[in-house]
Amino acid sequence: MKAPKTIKTFCPKCKKHTEQTVSLYKAGRTSDLRQSNRKHEEKKKGYGGQKYPFQRNKAKTTRKLSLKLQCKECGYTSQRDGIRLKKLEVM
Repeated sequence: MKAPKTIKTFCPKCKKHTEQTVSLYKAGRTSDLRQSNRKHEEKKKGYGGQKYPFQRNKAKTTRKLSLKLQCKECGYTSQRDGIRLKKLEVM
């Protein structure tokens, strides 16, 4: 799917419709020092077999891609809900 570079949509900070630039949301790198990751690694360690099942077959062929919208007037950034697509291209 192709999305335009700019769209006119509602800005919750300006409380009116403004021009907004469209980009693709990309998640940041996850930290290995988070408590959940530390607990997960601790449970996997040692004897007693594999405690978590290996993921062998990928069920879904598409990913949910979110749009990141930035207001040109105030600079406020908001996100649009993810759409299930194979590929999203911002034109």
